[in-house]
Amino acid sequence: MKILVIGGTGRIGSKVVDRLHAAGHEVVVAAPSTGIDVLSGEGLAAAMAGTEVVVDLANSPSFEDAAVLSFFVTAGHNILAAAAQAGVRHHLALSVVGTDKLAASGYFRGKIAQERLIRDSGLAYTIIHSTQFFEFLPGILQAAGDGQTLQLPTAAVQPIAAEDVADAVARIAQQAPANGVVEIAGPERESMAVLAQRFLQATGDAREVVGDAQARYFGAQLRQDTLVPVGQAWLGTIGFERWLQQSGLAQGQPA
Repeated sequence: MKILVIGGTGRIGSKVVDRLHAAGHEVVVAAPSTGIDVLSGEGLAAAMAGTEVVVDLANSPSFEDAAVLSFFVTAGHNILAAAAQAGVRHHLALSVVGTDKLAASGYFRGKIAQERLIRDSGLAYTIIHSTQFFEFLPGILQAAGDGQTLQLPTAAVQPIAAEDVADAVARIAQQAPANGVVEIAGPERESMAVLAQRFLQATGDAREVVGDAQARYFGAQLRQDTLVPVGQAWLGTIGFERWLQQSGLAQGQPA
């Protein structure tokens, strides 16, 4: 098949592109650096021509509320219009477990808008809801503040490694559309605060984490199960310890 991977130069996209190439597909990498801009629409129609599957992995470069919403709405309209015009048979987008419960967060309001556009587009689609990536742990800690004590939610998380995400996205892209949501997650579930403390200790960071059920996650209040699958989900195989060793972030390892 001809598969267009939007965001194909990014953390997940580059890995998905490699997997789809290895499976024998014709893969077009869409990114500003390849002359395809989902915000302006530049190059999008030409890239879509003859495409059977679109994999949308684009993400907003800004987490500011208005910028995020504008990005996902503008990009969503442009991508879906071009896909419909080209007769794309499967539109796949990567989103986040719990998105529909996180409307208090500006970022997730953007993702909610993106998902609504996909559902209303008339295209056959699959929305993949992924749990948080292990690779986002430093960003989650940064968002918690810069003091020696960090307050983080006690809500459950089930983080997944980028390698497992790429495996799942590439596999699902080659399947029939689900016309609904498919959830993916990592193999281990624990409190966000506990996981964060494990990460700090493993990386030689002296800061302490205090678990706080009222602490907000990018502006949103969490229930215990907001960020984890509540039904059936595909589970990756890479847990925290294995990811940490592969990442090179553990204390004593080369950076």
